[in-house]
Amino acid sequence: MAIAAVNPATGQQLESHREMTPEEVRDIVEDVHEAFLDWRDTSFEERAQCVRRMGRILRERSGEWARLMALEMGKPVTDGIAESNKCAACCDYFAEHAARMLAREDVQTEARHSFVAFEPLGVVLAVMPWNFPFWQLFRFAAPAFMAGNAAVLKHASNVPGCALAIERIVREAGAPGNLLRTLLVGNRQVNAVIAHPRVRAVTLTGSGPAGRAVAAKAGAMLKKTVLELGGSDAYLVLEDADPAVAAAICTKARLVNGGQSCIAGKRFIVVDAVRDAFERQFVQEMRAVRQGDPMDESTQVGPLARHDLRDTLHDQVQRSLQQGARCLLGGQPAPGPGAFYPPTVLAGVRKGMPAFDEELFGPVAAIVAARDEDEAIALANDSVFGLGGCVITGDAGRGERIAARIEAGCVFVNEAVRSDPRLPFGGVKDSGYGRELSGFGIREFVNIKAVFVA
Repeated sequence: MAIAAVNPATGQQLESHREMTPEEVRDIVEDVHEAFLDWRDTSFEERAQCVRRMGRILRERSGEWARLMALEMGKPVTDGIAESNKCAACCDYFAEHAARMLAREDVQTEARHSFVAFEPLGVVLAVMPWNFPFWQLFRFAAPAFMAGNAAVLKHASNVPGCALAIERIVREAGAPGNLLRTLLVGNRQVNAVIAHPRVRAVTLTGSGPAGRAVAAKAGAMLKKTVLELGGSDAYLVLEDADPAVAAAICTKARLVNGGQSCIAGKRFIVVDAVRDAFERQFVQEMRAVRQGDPMDESTQVGPLARHDLRDTLHDQVQRSLQQGARCLLGGQPAPGPGAFYPPTVLAGVRKGMPAFDEELFGPVAAIVAARDEDEAIALANDSVFGLGGCVITGDAGRGERIAARIEAGCVFVNEAVRSDPRLPFGGVKDSGYGRELSGFGIREFVNIKAVFVA
């Protein structure tokens, strides 16, 4: 089996790599473990110097990394530069704060001295998706490296160039040569990697089925997992919201990464009093977005990352229309060789339709009608997902109160949901468990050790 990338804007195949053998994979995991044995004994200051250098490489060569992302998964180059810079900021943040986050905590007991220490676990397997090929890895790796861990990366098979570039960045920053290694393998080898005795934990960002499969294997091996899975984030537009402001927020939320984001806004639950005005403004905003060549700096939305993803999205749109949804904009794949799907707005979406029940991974927005605040909250929570959510209202205090009633890992008021190194990130229900980022995230892959000195 070959690991190959296809340019989704043109359909042309890029580089192809031979899949690693099981023996090669086992040897790499052993090498990474040896690197961990050295890395765990370094000081926070030494680790921070290295992680900061990763940030500098990401920032100084952001254009190079952006072009690679554009070629392999269709991200517009301006978005790729922003992604690389966000990775750099994450590296800087954990380089500065990790020592404080993982400092020993004294505990008053009858002992002469008792405290809690936070020590690295070892080699962590990172199973990562294609949609944010740099950010997804660095938001795990920056805190994991600062905690003293090492990692093996099984990246999505359509972004092998990004995976190998990340490995080079870590090495060029002065980390031990095997602190992070890329495994060029298909999904069928993941279970064997999880079972390797040197692998101590697994983090996965991806689909629900992938999360269940990895969790089952890791659970059987008694290994810690953190799962960040799909989402169908609800954006509540209340009757006191300005429809124009709400439409701008919702457009930004729906089209982040071309709609290919777990935390992109997907279900726009609008109170009847402002629904007509919101629909007009929303369609206007979505229609104005520039879609095209991801290498063009004026492009805001590129192609979907693969043709099969476009076909799946269109099938979800068609089935929703057959069940009574109305198409206000878009709704048909663009002609030509690329995997382009236009910004699309569906109205009249209800429970039972794919546009409500399933995750739409592309630039398709679903407008759901609600009578009032209580029904809007009930509709938001009537989902198997629970990653993010948003409340748009003219009363910030009201938004904060409603946020407490939304079943999600994070809720934003009057702003599109986004991840931030300072805040914990993760979901509930079928959106996964565990947290990344912040002090909560850096403690996911440590041994929380109690020490009692009599």
